[in-house]
Amino acid sequence: MQAADLPLIRTVSRPAVHPDGTWAVVSVTRPDLEADAVVGQLWRVPLAPAAGAGAEPSRLTRGFRDTEPRFSPDGALVAFLRAQPQGAPQLWVLPVGGGEAVQVTDRTLGVSGFRWSPDGRRLAFLSREPEPGRYGSVEGIAPGAEGPRRITEWSWTRNGLGYHRDRPQHVYLVDVPDVDAEPVVQPVATPQGPAEPRPTVPEPRRVTTDDVDHSGIAFTPDGGSIAVLAEREQGAGQVGRSILRVLPLAAGAAGGGSEVELGTLGPQAVAFGPGGELYVLAQDHGPEGKDFVARNAALYVLSAWADPEPRRLTDPETQELGHEPVPLADGGVLLVLASRGTQQVVRIADDGTTTQLTSGDVLVSDIGVGGGTLAVAYGDAGTYGEVGVVVDGEIRPRTDFSAPLRAAGVVTPTELTVTGRDGYPVHGWVAVPEGTGTHPTLLMIHGGPYASYDVRLFDETQVLVDAGYAVVYCNPRGSAGYGQAHGRTIKQAMGTVDLHDVLDFLDGAVAADGRLDGSRVGVLGGSYGGYLTAWTIAHDHRFAGAVVERGFLDPDVFFGTSDIGSFFGLEYVGEKPEQVAAQSPQAVAGQVATPTLVLHSELDLRCPLSQAERYYSTLKGNGVETELVVFPGENHELSRSGRPRHRQQRFEIILDWWRRYLPVA
Repeated sequence: MQAADLPLIRTVSRPAVHPDGTWAVVSVTRPDLEADAVVGQLWRVPLAPAAGAGAEPSRLTRGFRDTEPRFSPDGALVAFLRAQPQGAPQLWVLPVGGGEAVQVTDRTLGVSGFRWSPDGRRLAFLSREPEPGRYGSVEGIAPGAEGPRRITEWSWTRNGLGYHRDRPQHVYLVDVPDVDAEPVVQPVATPQGPAEPRPTVPEPRRVTTDDVDHSGIAFTPDGGSIAVLAEREQGAGQVGRSILRVLPLAAGAAGGGSEVELGTLGPQAVAFGPGGELYVLAQDHGPEGKDFVARNAALYVLSAWADPEPRRLTDPETQELGHEPVPLADGGVLLVLASRGTQQVVRIADDGTTTQLTSGDVLVSDIGVGGGTLAVAYGDAGTYGEVGVVVDGEIRPRTDFSAPLRAAGVVTPTELTVTGRDGYPVHGWVAVPEGTGTHPTLLMIHGGPYASYDVRLFDETQVLVDAGYAVVYCNPRGSAGYGQAHGRTIKQAMGTVDLHDVLDFLDGAVAADGRLDGSRVGVLGGSYGGYLTAWTIAHDHRFAGAVVERGFLDPDVFFGTSDIGSFFGLEYVGEKPEQVAAQSPQAVAGQVATPTLVLHSELDLRCPLSQAERYYSTLKGNGVETELVVFPGENHELSRSGRPRHRQQRFEIILDWWRRYLPVA
C-alpha cells in the first residue's frame, strides 16, 4: 500500500440488521482525494450464506456522505445521516420497499446521532444549538465579529470541535414524516405579494433544558421516557463526566426529569432491556472524581431506572469493555471486549456470567442484532473493515470491501512477545517488506497512552513497509488491553518502564529476525507516541532519525491550554515541579542529537501547537537537524480523519524524511 492508495481504505459502520435477520444495511465510507473529503453511501448486505445472483452486497443510496443507518422497529424504514459537500449532516428516512429518501431535519449545525422510538413513530436526535449570532446562525455575522466569550468553567474547548459551551448539544424529538405523502412544493408570488414558504421538514421539539452537552439517547421500552447523559460541571483536577437523567416525553411534561443515582460512576453508554432494566457502561473515577488513569468501564444494571443500587456485572480490573450495550430479548447484553490487540463480542448475563462469542485475531468494532442474527463490523490482518455474521463462535464474512486494498499490496505482520530486561513480557508485531536482504527498521509507538496497537490492517504500517522499511510496534506498559495494572504502571512514572519496553522489544525483534538491520533504525510516534519518541531520543542515541507527531511534550504548558489539560497531566505526571520535570521531554530536549521531524496540526486542541513550537525551537537552538511541519485546518485526528489530501501529504513528508536520514539501500 502506498500513500496514493488511501481511497482504497473502506470503513464500515455498525450493521443495522433488518428485523427478519436476513439482511443488513451499513455505511461504507472512504477518503476521496479528488473531492478532498470522506465520502460514502449505504449498502445492502445479505446475511444468509451467499448463493446465486443477488447475494452480493449492493449500493442502496447515492448521497455524498450517508452514514449511521438504523431500521425502524417494523423494518419498513431506514433512518440515516446525510451530509452534502461542505454541509452539516441531517437526518433522513428511506423506505426499504423502494422510493426516494425523505429529509427529516434542517438543523444549522447538523445532527450527530439519533434513535427510533419503540413504536417507530418518532425519532430522537442530538443537535447543537448555537447562541444567537454565533456559528452562522445570523447571516452577515462573521466569526471574527461575534461577541466575546465569558469563560468560568475548567473546560471550554474540545479537539475537533472548538468552543462548545456556546453551542450545547441537546436532545430533540420529531415525528417521522409520511414517506408516501405528496412532496412539498413551494408556492409562487401572486399580485397580492410574495408567498409564504411552506416548511419542508417537520418541526422538532427540544426535550432537554440545561444548556450543557447531552448524549447517550435510550428510550424506555414503553416509549414514554428517554434516558440521556448530561454533562456535569467539572471540579478542579476532575475528569469530565456526565450524569444520567430519565426525561418524560409527554407533551407539556416538565423539563429536568429524574436523575439516576450512580454515586461516583461516570456513565458512558446506556440501554434499556425489554423488561425495563437499565444497563449502564460506566467508569468509576473515585470519590474525588480524578482517578482516570487506566480505568476500564464496567457494566452495571439497575432492575428499574429508579433503583438506588446499581449492580456491577463485570470486573474492570481484567475486563476492558466498550461499545453501547446491545440488550437481548432473553436477557443480558452484548458488548465488545478488548484483549491483547483484539476485540471480541461477549454476552454478559444479568448474573454477570460472561460468554465470549468470537475469537481469534479479529477486531470487532460494532455489533448489530435482528431476527436472531448477530452481525458485526470487524477487521483483521487482511481487512480494514468488513461485515460478518457470528455463527458457532466464528465470524463468517459477508463482504470483502478490502479486496482492492489487498490487490495494491499488503503484508501480514508477525506476532511477537519479547521478554524485557526485568522479565516482563512485551507483546507486539513485526512487519517486514517482501523479498530478501536486510531492511532499515522503524520503531513505531502508539498514542494514548491507554490505547493499543491491534491486529487489524493498519495503513501506517503498510505505507512504511511498502517504502522498504521493517516496522516494529508493541504495546508497552501503560497500554490498554492487558488489564488495569498493566496500564497504571506508568502513572506518575512516564518514560520509565514504557521506555524500557519499547527498546527491549526493538532489540528482541532484531535478534529474532535477521531481515531487520539493527544498525539502521529510526523511531516515530504520535500523541503519547510523540511523547515517548521525544523522550527516547533524549536518552538513547542509536537512531538515525525521529518523527515526533502531535506530541505531549511540555506538561507545564499543557495545563490550561489542552482541552484535557485541567486533569490529564496532573494524574499522569503529577503536580510537583520536580515530578513534572523528571517526566518532561521539553525538560530534556537539550540532550537530543537525533535529526527530528516535528509534525503537528494547527487546530490541535488535545496537544496544542505550542507543544510542538517550543520543542522544535529548543532543538533548533541547540543545533539539532530539525524541521517543523504544521498542517492548517487540521486537529489531533489528522492521521485518522483529516482531509484526504493532507493525509497523503503527511505520508509523503514522513517518507521524504526517512529517505534523507534513513535511506533504503
